[in-house]
Amino acid sequence: MKNFSGDSSPAFCNAGYCLILLGIIYLQLNTTFAQPILYTVANVHSHNDYQQVKPFTTAYQHQLGSMEADIFLWNDSLIVGHEFRDIQLRRTLQAMYLDSLAYYFSKNGNAPYKDTSRSLILLIDIKTGAVPTLRRLVEVLQGYPQLIHSKQLQIIITGNRPNPDQFKTYPDFIFFDGNIQDDYTTEALNKIGLMSDDFHKYSVWNGFGVIPAADSVKLDFYITKMHALQKKIRFWAAPDNENAWRQLKGLKVDYLNTDHIEQIAAFLKKKFS
Repeated sequence: MKNFSGDSSPAFCNAGYCLILLGIIYLQLNTTFAQPILYTVANVHSHNDYQQVKPFTTAYQHQLGSMEADIFLWNDSLIVGHEFRDIQLRRTLQAMYLDSLAYYFSKNGNAPYKDTSRSLILLIDIKTGAVPTLRRLVEVLQGYPQLIHSKQLQIIITGNRPNPDQFKTYPDFIFFDGNIQDDYTTEALNKIGLMSDDFHKYSVWNGFGVIPAADSVKLDFYITKMHALQKKIRFWAAPDNENAWRQLKGLKVDYLNTDHIEQIAAFLKKKFS
C-alpha cells in the first residue's frame, strides 16, 4: 500500500509530519465515522472462543458482540480446533456453535439475543484449504435458514480465504475479514465485514504503562483509514489486560480482542471519569 510520500508505509519519524498527521486524524475521527461513545460487551471479540472452559456459553451469556471458531475440513465434516491434532476430538461446528445459535434464535424471534437490538459476529477461521472448506461451510449453513437470513448475525471468514476478486462469488450471508494494510476494490470491500491484523505489526507494547507515542500515531493512522472506509477494526495478539483495554478504547478500536471474557465484562461495567 502506498502512502502520501510513495513509501510502502507511513513515515512517522518527522516531527512536523506527525503533528500534521495527528491534526488530520483528529478531524477525521470526529467527522468520518461514528464511533461508540460508551463501550459495552458488544465491542468484545472472544478470541479462539472454543478454547474457553465453556465454549460458546460464556461468550453468549455475556452477550459479546463477536466470537471466533477455527475449523478444519475433515472427511466432509467441519471440525473446530486450533491444531490439526484437534480433529480427533470430533467437535463439529454444528454441535459447538450452529445448533446452539439456532436454539436461541428460535427463542428470541430469529435474533441472536433476547435484546433484539444486539447483533453478533461469528468469525470462522479456516485452517484447511479455503475453497473446499468454504464450499462445505456454505452447504452446512444452508441447513440453518434462520441464521443465514438474519440481519443481526454476520458470518465472517478469516484465516485461509479465496482471492479478494472471488469474494463476490459467495452467497450474501458470507462476509470476509480484510487485511488492514491491503488495498481492495470497491466490489471486494462490499464483502468485507471486518478489518483485522496482528497488533505486533504496529507496536511491541506489552500492555503495561502507555503505548509509545510513535506506535500510537501509527495505530491512529490505520484505525482512521479503516473508519474512513466505514469498516470496523480488530487487532489480534494485542495485549489483553485492563490497562490495554482502556488504551485500545481510547484509540477507538471497535472490537477488543480477549481470552478473558469474565474480566473484560466486569471492566466494561465500570464507570470511568
